[in-house]
Amino acid sequence: MKISAPIIILCALFLLTCTKKKSEDGDAVLALDYYPTVSGKFIIYQVDSTVYNDLRKDTVIYKYLLKEKIADTYTDNTGNTAIRIERYIKKFDPKKSYDSIPWSMKEVYLLNASKKNIQIVESNIRYTKLSFPVQAKATWNGNASNNLGEQMYKYDYIDNTENLNGKAFDKVCLVIQKSFHPLVLDQNYVEKYAKGFGLIYKEITDVVSNSPGANYALPVLKRIESGSIYKQTFLSIGYE
Repeated sequence: MKISAPIIILCALFLLTCTKKKSEDGDAVLALDYYPTVSGKFIIYQVDSTVYNDLRKDTVIYKYLLKEKIADTYTDNTGNTAIRIERYIKKFDPKKSYDSIPWSMKEVYLLNASKKNIQIVESNIRYTKLSFPVQAKATWNGNASNNLGEQMYKYDYIDNTENLNGKAFDKVCLVIQKSFHPLVLDQNYVEKYAKGFGLIYKEITDVVSNSPGANYALPVLKRIESGSIYKQTFLSIGYE
C-alpha cells in the first residue's frame, strides 16, 4: 500500500512534537531537582550578617542558625498549588551551644513550583528564583511577577562540584541576581543551588563608600561606609 506524502509529513510532525514535549518534560523534571519540594524536608544554614551604620559610625554583626522546612501544600489565592515554607532561627549566644537553644519561629513564606520555574513569595512580593530548563548563561527577569522593575537573573554556571562547610556537592548552579560594581558601590546578589538539596548558599552584598575622604584607589569592600553583607551557608539537611 502506498502512503501519500501529506500523511507521511503529518506523522513526522506528530513524532517530532511528541519527542520535543517528552524532552521538555524531562528537562523540567531534572530542573526541579535543584529545588526538591519533598514534604518535611529541612535545611539548616549558618548565617553571618554584618551591618555598617553610616550614622552611628559603627558595625553590627549578627550570627544565627536558620532552618527552612517544607511544611505543607495548599491552593493559594491564584488557584495554583503552593508550598508553605517555615523559617526558624537560633540566635548565637557566646555563653551557650546551639544545641541548648530551642528553635523559634521567624517567618513563613510560600513557594510555587512548576515546569517553567520556581517562584517564591516573601513579604507579599513574588520573585522568580529559578527558570527551567537550567542552562548555563540563560537569563530571565526575576521580577517578572512583581512591580519592582526588571531585574535580570543569570545562570553563571551549572553542574559544578563545590564544597561548603565540609560537605561536597556534585552538581551546583550559580544564579547571579545582581552584579554592579561602580566606583562607590559594590552590589553582589548570588544564590547557589545543588541537585537533590536546593538552596545551599546565598549572599547579598550591598555596600557604599562615597564620602569626600574616600580612598578610591581601594576597592569598595576595603573602604565600606554603609550597607550590609549577608551570607547564608548550608550546614545540614534532614527530614521530619
